[in-house]
Amino acid sequence: MSAESPEGVEAGLSGSQQDEQKVQEEQRVLVGRLVEAAKADGRELVGRDGMLAGLVKLVLETALQGEMDAHLGRGYGELAGPGEVVNHRNGTRSKTVVTEVGPVEIGVPRDRNATFEPRIVRKRRRRLGGVDEMVLSLSAQGLTHGEISAHLAEVYGAEVSKATITAITARVLDGMTEWQNRPLDPA
Repeated sequence: MSAESPEGVEAGLSGSQQDEQKVQEEQRVLVGRLVEAAKADGRELVGRDGMLAGLVKLVLETALQGEMDAHLGRGYGELAGPGEVVNHRNGTRSKTVVTEVGPVEIGVPRDRNATFEPRIVRKRRRRLGGVDEMVLSLSAQGLTHGEISAHLAEVYGAEVSKATITAITARVLDGMTEWQNRPLDPA
């Protein structure tokens, strides 16, 4: 007899596909619990104080702490080894980033030597990747910069200025012009 589950045998799934199905089922159960907890607390699922914004905050802050662990070469609370250059965590700084679910306030870790350069939420960046794509999509659909700004404020609660929208679209247009004017390979 095989150790595979009956569902996997019937569907003819490989071990990795079965593992993926198991992970997806565990995620569904977890999300179900989170949604029920949000309803019980009277929290909205979306919006500035919604459950989804809280999850985005948790994921971003956890990833940033992981980046800091890698930067320092040790986890939170671990001591530096003998002969190791000493650099320590130095709290966090508050930063509001605009995400696809709206603005989210996160705590970005700092180090004493000020050498930490986060990759997920880079310094001096206020928007995560999906927002730029959303602005470009709305622009391609013919919305003016003012209409895009109003849409983002209404739907996501994100105040994105017309100047920022102009900068996003200009950057893409510059890239498109550069691509169009690139030298072609002689064939």
